[in-house]
Amino acid sequence: MNKNWIGRSPWLRRMPARGIVAAALLAMPAAAMADSDTFVEASRGRALVTAGDCVACHTAPGGTPFAGGLALQTPFGAIMTPNITPDNTTGIGSWTADDFARAMHEGKRPNGTRLYPAFPYTYYTKVTRADSDAIFAYLRTLEPVSNSVDRNTLPFPFSIRSSMAVWNGMFFTAGEFKPDPGKSEEYNRGAYLVEGLGHCGACHTPLNALGANKADRYLQGGQIDSWTAPNITNDMHAGLGKWSIDEVVQYLKTGQARGVIASGPMKDVVENSTAKMPDADLKAMAVYLKDRGAAGTPAPNPVAASDGRMKVGEAIFVDTCAACHVRSGEGIDRVFPKLAGATVVTQEDPASLIHVVITGGQAAATATHPTAPTMPSFGYRLNDEQIAAVVTYVRNSWGNAASPVTADAVKTIRGKVTGAAD
Repeated sequence: MNKNWIGRSPWLRRMPARGIVAAALLAMPAAAMADSDTFVEASRGRALVTAGDCVACHTAPGGTPFAGGLALQTPFGAIMTPNITPDNTTGIGSWTADDFARAMHEGKRPNGTRLYPAFPYTYYTKVTRADSDAIFAYLRTLEPVSNSVDRNTLPFPFSIRSSMAVWNGMFFTAGEFKPDPGKSEEYNRGAYLVEGLGHCGACHTPLNALGANKADRYLQGGQIDSWTAPNITNDMHAGLGKWSIDEVVQYLKTGQARGVIASGPMKDVVENSTAKMPDADLKAMAVYLKDRGAAGTPAPNPVAASDGRMKVGEAIFVDTCAACHVRSGEGIDRVFPKLAGATVVTQEDPASLIHVVITGGQAAATATHPTAPTMPSFGYRLNDEQIAAVVTYVRNSWGNAASPVTADAVKTIRGKVTGAAD
């Protein structure tokens, strides 16, 4: 759908590729294959860890993968992610498979203390016990890393973990995924991945004041770390309604489709997770998402071309943006994103568009697109009013229609991403 996003809860993301497992088995020395069942289980777990994008949250910038220490910014303060390598003192080396399953399914540590939903157990509860055990088996194969992480960084009263009992009573229902007997096996496979291990709704669903998903707006878009996690229902205006199943698969596999290029947190999701998943799983996810219809809101009337903001925005676009995105907003296929008709441009929340104008960004680098195009930062040369004008122009040109953007909205995003207002 920058480690600040991909697959992470804004509370702050089973079938492996048989060929990968077989090749790994052939490459292993005979001694290491003494317990082949354990090896195959761990190999399956590795594929599941990839699908869950666990490395994104459990790796600090410049740190050892899975050793924790990443500060997740939540509406209630920063939470440091734990070390999940098998270190006995600072990691999960002393845990049992039952302990791990309890954390996944109930949101509790071995001693019974409650976890915060920054660890998305509200989604992981749907992961089967067999898959949970496979994930644990893989994590046990990692090199133990001693890395002590402060797990109590939230300010009072949010630091009172026992309060999560009340929160869970209000917003959490434990239980493994139950397939819909009226749907296809492929649909149910996609539902299992999206609703459970992939925890897509953690970012793509808005939160209420208590940090819980607004269930009536599931997958209809959210915001995390000043980025917009867009609507990924089949809504024709704001979501995936105009996308084909193959285009959704292409986007998840490469980070590029329909002229749209993954950026921000979604870039990391593609690079660390979906680009490495089997095509069959990506197609199953696409089938499920394309079946998630949403009434959505009708497209607003576009801001008139004669509006002063549009005039200023057009001049800035021609001078600064048209060389790459071209004057018609069509972009250049597989190089520079298309702006005309792009749902990411016309989302109700323009945060991502503002963010990328201020800071720039790079597309996901994958096996099929190893050289990723980069957009430069324009925050240093455009003030808040100018960025508001050019974003308003992009959101209301070439058939696009979306609400205008204010300088105050830009100032807010600028403050979050740079630590300073213009």
